[in-house]
Amino acid sequence: MIILSMETMLSTHYNIQANEKVVLAGRDGYKQDEYVYFTISSDNREIIHMEQAALAYYLLESNYQHTAIPVANVNGDWFTEYDNRTYMVLMAQQLNHTKRGSGGLALASFHTLGSLYSFEPQQVSSYGQWKTLWIEKLEAYEKHIPIAAKETPNDYFRLVMDTLPYLIGLSENAIQYLQESERESRFDETDQGTICFNRYRDNLQKSIIWLDDIVFDHPVRDLAEYVRSLLLSNTPLEEVIAFLRDYQTERSLSIFSWRLLYARLLYPVHFFDHFDMVMRGQTLEDAYLEFSSLLTIQEEYQKNLREFYNWVGLDYTSLQIPVLHWL
Repeated sequence: MIILSMETMLSTHYNIQANEKVVLAGRDGYKQDEYVYFTISSDNREIIHMEQAALAYYLLESNYQHTAIPVANVNGDWFTEYDNRTYMVLMAQQLNHTKRGSGGLALASFHTLGSLYSFEPQQVSSYGQWKTLWIEKLEAYEKHIPIAAKETPNDYFRLVMDTLPYLIGLSENAIQYLQESERESRFDETDQGTICFNRYRDNLQKSIIWLDDIVFDHPVRDLAEYVRSLLLSNTPLEEVIAFLRDYQTERSLSIFSWRLLYARLLYPVHFFDHFDMVMRGQTLEDAYLEFSSLLTIQEEYQKNLREFYNWVGLDYTSLQIPVLHWL
């Protein structure tokens, strides 16, 4: 059996003669001169990747020079059929080696720039769609997990099934809180859609902005997902507060934004992301350890959410912002 290599694809279809292989963020890269090339699978995602490509070019032209952009093949096409798969090739012209100041300020500047993008994408936009997407995700796992547990009875799935009613309850409360928050009228111009990341983990400070990480959404998406990651890693609250404070020096958060932020933190997407990894083939032994760890951390996470508006310095009583008291 002949194994077709990515180097062969780059040489044949892109006239790229890679002279060095590198690994960045767990991705294989192929270096030619000062450029590094990466391949991403585009099976059934061509429209999505083209919208992300437009956003990536906008970022590159706006001085985010460590954005990986797509390159056309020798036929002028953005996608290449190779070894029964469809690929897009990305090129990184410049890697980021310097921090862009405060993490909060860097993200605020990024969101301000992203909000000036002229056209709202359709395929990669989740703006205004959280409720529908959350319900769909919850229903999918409510259906799929019991089937998987029945097909593969083991310690991992027994633990998951024991926890499932709790996760369903968390999700339903988050969805209800979001639904009520969507009626909030105290919003401003910083609530418009912008370029975001799928799961923001200080992406702007990393060596490359990946095209397939880019989405279009409410800016609070990035704030919430970064705060979630900090809380789940037991980062001192002072650092979380400093991040949010720095962000607000450039972009103040409306009451609507604060409520969306709280709703997104309530929704247990970190557990659903874990299930996604399992469905993509993570070993069940590793999955059991990871899931057990998430459950252990969750107690402290919920405790921090219980006092969320207090430690961010928001007087929720006078501002008439509802909180969940059952956490």
